[in-house]
Amino acid sequence: MHLLLTDRLTCPRCGPRFGLILLADRMRDRRILDGVLGCPNCRDRYPVRDGFGDLRAPPRDALDPGRAGAPGKIDEDETDRLTALLGVAEGPGTLALLGATARHAAGLMERVPGVEVVAMDADLSSWPEVPRVSRMVARPGIPFFDGTLRGAAVDGALGVTWIAEAARAVSRLARVVVVEADEDTPGILEGAGLQLLAAEAGTVVAVKS
Repeated sequence: MHLLLTDRLTCPRCGPRFGLILLADRMRDRRILDGVLGCPNCRDRYPVRDGFGDLRAPPRDALDPGRAGAPGKIDEDETDRLTALLGVAEGPGTLALLGATARHAAGLMERVPGVEVVAMDADLSSWPEVPRVSRMVARPGIPFFDGTLRGAAVDGALGVTWIAEAARAVSRLARVVVVEADEDTPGILEGAGLQLLAAEAGTVVAVKS
């Protein structure tokens, strides 16, 4: 997890109005490998171990299987398509990939210079540390201040809450891409104030106007 990213993180328990304070135990190249993110409001502490942040509101039991799967060969065409749909050509900024889309984090990082990619899925706890990719899991929402992400891709199987959270967390003119989307997804995004750009073959793209 990149050090500068912690300035944008919020407490999963208290909501997006409350930021977190970092206590780092081990760092390398401005990346947090081990430490704790603490909330000054509720006093809860969220661990970072081997670069993976556990930002789940209590109770924090063992991680359930995620949607990204194990590290392995990634479909390059899918990564190219996701990169194009997000519409970000270069940094700076932060892009978030939720659920199954998180498997494309390293490929997206290579294709978009200067961005930090936040990959949010439980499976990534066992993935290796990669430059410009911050691995984490969160609950009940995306632990970022409003309007701080330059784009977000959401696995539609995660449900309505995560789609709405992506709409909240992206900045003006940023896109939300939903894959494996159902027929209700366009209405959810439009209801959150986004303008629909495309909806076909189970993929929906909208922009925050």
